[in-house]
Amino acid sequence: MRAFNAELSKLFSLPGIWLAFLIGAFAPAVIAALDSIAEKGEIIAGVSTRLSEVGYIGLGLGVQGVIILGVLAVSSEYLTESSESGGGQQITTSLTVVPSRLHFLLAKVGAVTVISILLCIVAMMTTVSATHLILGEYAPAFEWSRLIGAVCYWTFTAILAFGITVLTKNGIIPLAVLMINSSVVSFSIPLSRVTKLAFYLPDMAGIEMFMTPFTGEFHTPFTGGLVMFAWVVVLFIVAAIVFHRRDIAS
Repeated sequence: MRAFNAELSKLFSLPGIWLAFLIGAFAPAVIAALDSIAEKGEIIAGVSTRLSEVGYIGLGLGVQGVIILGVLAVSSEYLTESSESGGGQQITTSLTVVPSRLHFLLAKVGAVTVISILLCIVAMMTTVSATHLILGEYAPAFEWSRLIGAVCYWTFTAILAFGITVLTKNGIIPLAVLMINSSVVSFSIPLSRVTKLAFYLPDMAGIEMFMTPFTGEFHTPFTGGLVMFAWVVVLFIVAAIVFHRRDIAS
């Protein structure tokens, strides 16, 4: 528990974490507000066809906050400390305090998981509020099952970002790839035009826990969640093995 509390404290001390919180809490609401404005125009024109997806789109595209969280949790350990602190890396100090590498990783991923869940709950509150404020009586009824699916999607995405960063020891590559894939263009969507196996990639499967992607429904929310969870488990195990065998000094 002390290791877990220490990891929470370290996360909250990172300057970049507040950017993650701002993006995670308000980006989905902004996207939902813009989508609600467009949908309200369609309702007035009598051509609305996707009212049930309003709000959920914001939660799907606004996952960047937890991506930053998962990446920073690991990449911050490999930053060089100030000369007053010896000029080494934080990871050396962390493993001196918590010698067990598995215990260290579990404490860190536990902190990422808890913050991701709380951040998604805040995002859902701001998103629902923005949607109801703009659409009023036309606002869709948000289903608890789909909202729980969104929480799982955010949490699994954060852990995937965490695991990839453990493997790369560098935050730039996973941050760039995951941010682009979750916002600008998903590489899985064009790939799904070529092979149905693309629907088993974590982003394509996971998002079906709470909304039907643009390519059409392939998994049920439950099976989509199982597929993404399997990715999370496998990636974390691989990351833990690599981290256990890695020479930290290299």
